[in-house]
Amino acid sequence: MEKLDQKPAINYIENGSVGSAKGFKTGGMHIGLRTKKPDLGWIYSEVPAAAAGVYTTNVFQAAPLQVTQESIAEEKKLQAVLVNTVSANSCTGRQGLENARVTRQWLAQHLGITDHLVGVASTGVIGMQLPMEKIKKGIAAIDLSGSEAPFEEAILTTDTKTKHLAVTFEIDGKSVTIGGACKGSGMIHPNMATMLGFVTTDAAVAPDALRQALKTIVDKTFNRITVDGDTSTNDMVLLLANGQAENQPLSAQHPEWLVFLKGLEAVCQGLAKFIAGDGEGATKLIEVQVTGAKDDQSAEVIAKTIVGSSLVKTAVFGSDANWGRIVCAMGYSGEAFDPNHVTLKLGDLVLFENGVPTPFDEEQAKNALDKNSIVIKASLGEGNGSAVAWGCDLTYDYVKINASYRS
Repeated sequence: MEKLDQKPAINYIENGSVGSAKGFKTGGMHIGLRTKKPDLGWIYSEVPAAAAGVYTTNVFQAAPLQVTQESIAEEKKLQAVLVNTVSANSCTGRQGLENARVTRQWLAQHLGITDHLVGVASTGVIGMQLPMEKIKKGIAAIDLSGSEAPFEEAILTTDTKTKHLAVTFEIDGKSVTIGGACKGSGMIHPNMATMLGFVTTDAAVAPDALRQALKTIVDKTFNRITVDGDTSTNDMVLLLANGQAENQPLSAQHPEWLVFLKGLEAVCQGLAKFIAGDGEGATKLIEVQVTGAKDDQSAEVIAKTIVGSSLVKTAVFGSDANWGRIVCAMGYSGEAFDPNHVTLKLGDLVLFENGVPTPFDEEQAKNALDKNSIVIKASLGEGNGSAVAWGCDLTYDYVKINASYRS
């Protein structure tokens, strides 16, 4: 991808979310799937929107992902999305697939649109059938003029906070907005957890270009995070573009295509970091920066291996500057490099330089690791490849949460 000569003006919208873009409405409600919490969320576009999705590579792909792909395949558009948060509707056989299609049909009828303009998403316990009667009543109660809860709250499970943001910038002299919301806290190791991401924009974008843009940006953002190394059956990121900004349709040939990509990356990277920082039981966000690799792909593998190491994660939790765990993770990443050229830093504090330990102030290192956000830098001296990955520490609470997930 070529680089911009000048950094585009990307402005963040205060309290921005997936409903910030023109022509989109969102909401959530409590329908009794979970105790007291909102548990059904919806997104609606005033007009059919170009749609693109990326989906889990887990062989056990949940029914809603299959149905949403069927919808998008019809004419590469969606107008509405429905999310429930009690049943993942995964490993539920023919009945689960039929339930996902019926849910799609109910929402389409309620909104007065065709079935294939509806996408569905689910998160929750694997192997549980959808509570269809409760979902049917919930759909019938959807009111586009308002809702009892925000969408970003209705999609959460073990998350401790909502995850959302939006940006605005100009294309063709028109104000364009990209907004997003996501959920994910455990079973997070995307490869396109239970990770669901929803991004909307009022930009006009050609469908094929939208799909390529999403794939490119997801590889640099959502696919660079890990919480526990588990890739869910339900991972999905959807991107909808309804054209209400009235810009000239965007594609790789548009002179401001890279501006759009930068805006999309800002939203997806922000959402991805929110997920990493809110890992189940987590107390710290870990960012790993790898430079000097033979190429970007090698750097990405090494960065994700470091941030995914249980021993690195526990060392960060304990504020222990045990750099040996970092070089160990690098060494088993499967990537080739000369250990004698490796330098490690904790922030700006050098721990290991050119393959040799460097004396450092343990108290200074502990102070750095006591912060809420930790940056580990690894330089390999092999080439110009670079990548960043994000994760979190591994705590006692992670075990507690997942030892009783169904309880």
